[in-house]
Amino acid sequence: MELQQLIENAWQNRELLKERNTEVAIRTIIEELDKGLRRVAQPLPDGTWQVNEWVKKAVILYFPLQVMKVTELEPFEYYDKIPLKKGFQQLGVWVVPPAVARYGAFINKGVILMPSYVNIGAYIDTETMVDTWATVGSCAQIGKRVHLSGGVGVGGVLEPPQAAPVIIEDGAFVGSRCILVEGVKVRKEAVLGAGVTLTGSSKIIDVTGSTPVTYTGEVPERSVVIPGSYTKKFPAGDYQVPCALIIGQRKPSTDLKTSLNEALRENNVTV
Repeated sequence: MELQQLIENAWQNRELLKERNTEVAIRTIIEELDKGLRRVAQPLPDGTWQVNEWVKKAVILYFPLQVMKVTELEPFEYYDKIPLKKGFQQLGVWVVPPAVARYGAFINKGVILMPSYVNIGAYIDTETMVDTWATVGSCAQIGKRVHLSGGVGVGGVLEPPQAAPVIIEDGAFVGSRCILVEGVKVRKEAVLGAGVTLTGSSKIIDVTGSTPVTYTGEVPERSVVIPGSYTKKFPAGDYQVPCALIIGQRKPSTDLKTSLNEALRENNVTV
């Protein structure tokens, strides 16, 4: 509570950033985020998520404390305020050049980072694959055994502090070039086909029954999802607006990628 109060006070009065106890509090939070001892958001026993706004504020306040520095990693050179994450061998994380992870991001044992980017405040749990050119934005929460395919864009969120981060729960499969932003939740073992784009207000329509069922900003557990569109009326006429379609459920007998392929074949569609 003392740390939280120091952060909240500095958020209201930036002059407090000059005080030693405020700086120590902010740097303590960032170190705890880096080690996985604290999270921007964490799951609760009832399946909901608690967002810790004050921790996000600490991340934002960390930037003015830092000074720009050159980092040289032959043949690469970087110029940034936030140092790069280190100690991957000790963490048990496989990192393929030129993957980049910023200090303040937690990456758990068994994670594989192909050439990709992980921003400060993010949390990536055990045995997750972050494939080539995938990005994990600031404060995004990625569960265990998640597969982020090539080119996936998981949006970051720092401001406003009350905004929820993108959350991808355990066992989810996110297909190539998917874009997930604005606090979207992908629940456990859901399967997203290539090119699905979801915002906090996106319609996610279950078309597996005789009547459609619409969700907003959240993909239900074990759902198999592909890109779709629906017709919306505008003053200038009727136009197609992007959405996502739930076309099936992951089968217990198959893995995530196989479940996606089976659902596509059953519905005679491709992504």
